[in-house]
Amino acid sequence: MKTTLACALVALLLNTEGMAVEAPLIANIHGRTLVSLNGKWNYVIDPLENGYYDYRMRPLRNGFFANAKAVKPGDLVEYDLDASPTMDIPSDWNTADDRLFFYEGTVWFKRDFNVARREGKRYLLYFGAVNYEAKVWVNGQKAGEHVGGYTPFNLDVTSLLVDGDNFVVVKVDNKRRRDGVPTLNMDWWNYGGITREVMLAELPVLHVEDYAARLAAGRRDLIAGSVRLNEPVAGRAITLAIPALGVTRVLTTGETGEASFEIKAKPRLWSTDDPALYDLLLVHDGDTLRDRVGFRHVERRGKQILLNGRPVFLRGVSIHEEAPFRQGRAWSEEHAMTLLGWAKELGCNYVRLAHYPHNEHMVRAAERLGIMVWSEIPVYWTIDWENEETYLNAERQLGEMITRDRNRCAVIIWSIANETPRGEARDRFLTRLAARARSLDDTRLLSMAMEVASDRNGVNTLDDNMNEQVDVISFNQYVGWYRATNEAARSMRWVIPYDKPVIISEFGGGALQGLHGDKTQRWTEEYQEELYRANLEMLDKIDGLAGLSPWILVDFYSPRRQLPGVQDFFNRKGLVSSHGLKKKAFHVMREYYDRKAREAR
Repeated sequence: MKTTLACALVALLLNTEGMAVEAPLIANIHGRTLVSLNGKWNYVIDPLENGYYDYRMRPLRNGFFANAKAVKPGDLVEYDLDASPTMDIPSDWNTADDRLFFYEGTVWFKRDFNVARREGKRYLLYFGAVNYEAKVWVNGQKAGEHVGGYTPFNLDVTSLLVDGDNFVVVKVDNKRRRDGVPTLNMDWWNYGGITREVMLAELPVLHVEDYAARLAAGRRDLIAGSVRLNEPVAGRAITLAIPALGVTRVLTTGETGEASFEIKAKPRLWSTDDPALYDLLLVHDGDTLRDRVGFRHVERRGKQILLNGRPVFLRGVSIHEEAPFRQGRAWSEEHAMTLLGWAKELGCNYVRLAHYPHNEHMVRAAERLGIMVWSEIPVYWTIDWENEETYLNAERQLGEMITRDRNRCAVIIWSIANETPRGEARDRFLTRLAARARSLDDTRLLSMAMEVASDRNGVNTLDDNMNEQVDVISFNQYVGWYRATNEAARSMRWVIPYDKPVIISEFGGGALQGLHGDKTQRWTEEYQEELYRANLEMLDKIDGLAGLSPWILVDFYSPRRQLPGVQDFFNRKGLVSSHGLKKKAFHVMREYYDRKAREAR
């Protein structure tokens, strides 16, 4: 519940106009009074960043952000945001404009909006995500900036708004960076743009900023948590109510503006079979904040994962945030319901949302559907482990992910990395991240997707120092695709020398839907089908196997995948094609999960 050090420092920084750069991230944006800024935004493609730098590469005092207009016939203004084409926001420019499919660089966005500004109110401009670096101006004045393409941020724009007509300009830059998170090299499309919803929140000057409500450790009859105001004001009354449980409690803030609570109650526990949710209300000074929350316990015991005290096998699948049928970045509730509907049809009770925090609709839909969630930050492959700024970037994204979703009971695992190379610098980096995750939220399991250390004579051994920092041992392996053969899989053995549950976070292989042939022929549905049969036979023998999340639910765009006539810039490892058609391996996986579900009854 404490504001992260990074957030606190950023909140104190001043830009050239003297405005606060960024306000701490507010919890439960959808429970606030909102004006949606989704819709048509003007955009200007700016590969040389002429709208921001002069010809000496010095920042302009009067760039595109000023939204300037020629007043006299002789005025020179070499841009016109109002006359520029429009793009639907949220979206990604790669699929919204054919000219920008491979583009990485700067695009400017502008939106006009009207506000009936009220005294005694605070206004936060909230972005669900902007990939990768965003600089934001309101009415020509700098409002703030944010780095990181998959987590939300909000800016306090109270002093920048006027009553009536306003405009916001956003400079979006998605160039990959060696010191970025993720870094230069990745296996998914670097979708640029304002990729999630934009909203203007109207709040009381003093308001509930963050809160948590959960079962107390080891108890099913005690709800514990805390509430924090946006300012350290003592003696403020906040009423917490959960009507269906008969709970009403008046809390009083201490000198930090925070109040903790423990309340006797016996909620119906959230589970995959019964995803029970309760209305939760927080009332402060006449302002009511509403949410829907669930209560459950998740823990590990030896090599088992327990949900509400009972062992559970995670029947899962990995998912990229790829819009079904049309491609591009997924962002809506409709997208979420389609993707999760396919996962449910597969027999899943769990999804791995790779390799970054997905949009909030995805997590909330999973919660309603009774699907457990693995949520991950994009510490992917070879990050700049020695760079302190890179670490702080990763820590910041971790904090933003946890702040947004700490009250989403469907999230059972925070993941801090994927397929990172072993080494001292990496171990220091990830150990710090693991400690930070536990300090922000110790009510969930911690994991990361590791790699197999060695394969000797068909014996695969996992050896990773990070085993000491995580609760669940997870690793990716691609027997039958990147090494060995499908037939060899059946005789392979696995050694995981840790007394912890094991999740196979990735396995699989590619197939072009509709391409058929012999089961030994790459890219055919029959080859992928045989790969799944052989791998499931092999993996099912692992001691402590607690779950699977094969790679991947749906084919997705990737610039690494260039094979003409087969890949065509798609990673074809999906169980479902880019057109929404199920491949033969989908049915193999569903049969396996059906069996696992029967065994659990």
